[in-house]
Amino acid sequence: QVQLVESGGGLVQPGGSLKLSCAASGSIFSINAMGWYRQTPGKERELVAAITSGGSTNYADSVKGRFTIFRDNAKNTVVLQMNSLKPEDTAVYYCNVDVRAANVDGRPGGYLEVWGRGTLVTVSS
Repeated sequence: QVQLVESGGGLVQPGGSLKLSCAASGSIFSINAMGWYRQTPGKERELVAAITSGGSTNYADSVKGRFTIFRDNAKNTVVLQMNSLKPEDTAVYYCNVDVRAANVDGRPGGYLEVWGRGTLVTVSS
């Protein structure tokens, strides 16, 4: 079992900043890509930012220059720093992690895609 715990959502004024964190725990052998998605009512979930195990990043055009994703491999954590927030950034943000699980003997097991429960970000004055 692999679990994700997200934190950092909340209410912020336009132009403000928030930092979202996501920590993975459980039977983890290795973690590949880590990322953040967001979803608003009536719309499909969309990629916000992702980072590979090697540190390569990918951002949605709408957040480039404002959001930064980084990870701490030692802590199995991914962080999304969001600056210059806009009302259109309001959404539920979900952490997503591609994991290779560990078997009970510690050897590599199967690959899993794990989602967090989501954290609400509201940008409003």
